[in-house]
Amino acid sequence: MKRRNFGRRPGCAVEATLDLIDGKWKGVILYHLQGGCQRFGELRRRMPGITQRMLTKQLRALEEDGLVIRKVYAEVPPRVEYSLSETGESLRPVIDILKAWGERHQERLSCAPVAEGAEASLQTV
Repeated sequence: MKRRNFGRRPGCAVEATLDLIDGKWKGVILYHLQGGCQRFGELRRRMPGITQRMLTKQLRALEEDGLVIRKVYAEVPPRVEYSLSETGESLRPVIDILKAWGERHQERLSCAPVAEGAEASLQTV
């Protein structure tokens, strides 16, 4: 993935970081890989809303950016595992802070789970 030149601009460090983890899925993938090495199918099961094509694309971009390591085992069928690189591990505090912020503000976010009883009242509106 081609990166923009962020040199000598105000906020360039923030822009560069967000450029690496932008989009709906990259941060989620990095979060799940914090638990250790995972195969493609495991990641896909943990993120039911992502398509196979999108997961492949995002993993390739993260690998290209040096955040994820892809290890292929010479087996039949081939086994591929993904893990965080040293640079990817250095994002752990960032991902953890994003998770904590989301948990604190979950009620007003669209991804908040619907409370019991509230679902029935939403259906009558």
